[in-house]
Amino acid sequence: MTFVAPEGIHALPVDTPGEQRPAAAMEFVRSLFPGGDERLWQSAAPFYQLVTETMASAGLAFSGFGLFALDTGGVAHCSFTVAAYASDHTDPEIAAQGILAILSSDPMNDARWLDLPCGPAVSRITLRELTLSADITASGEQARLLTGQIQVHVPFPTGPFTAVFTVDTAAMEYWGEFCDMTTAILQTVSFPVTADELDTDGPFSEASV
Repeated sequence: MTFVAPEGIHALPVDTPGEQRPAAAMEFVRSLFPGGDERLWQSAAPFYQLVTETMASAGLAFSGFGLFALDTGGVAHCSFTVAAYASDHTDPEIAAQGILAILSSDPMNDARWLDLPCGPAVSRITLRELTLSADITASGEQARLLTGQIQVHVPFPTGPFTAVFTVDTAAMEYWGEFCDMTTAILQTVSFPVTADELDTDGPFSEASV
């Protein structure tokens, strides 16, 4: 399976062999903080190496941070991950119907059927409000944080796996933009048979699972 992610998504090197991860983490922080210096990169690299190892051990095929500059000078942020689980199906439509039935059974989910260029899929949107303790807030008082998650299950056309695309963000004032971004990514999902079918033109980075 392949997909393309927009500029602004910085991919962690989760598919890098363990012995190469320190160097890969250093390369990652240099791209994440291009305006930084050696002191910043050296201090940040071990943290992102640990994050990479955690994501890789969780079975994620792709994990990245989305950082998008705003006209106001701030940054809109999100996390973007892709994983796959065994679903033992041979018909993607039947698999999607089962996923929709399961997700719809939870009243906290906004579950919907999607017809993507690559085939049927099921989306789930959830919103959660978190309470932040006073010792981690700038004001020294408890605060509430609203977060949103977009999760899309995409059965492989011939099985036996289902891919899960997940976008999480606490920048809810840009929720609409992140929904549009997720839609754009999903439109690029494909299951090419040969390398000739891959298309990486445009302002995107191509990834495969």
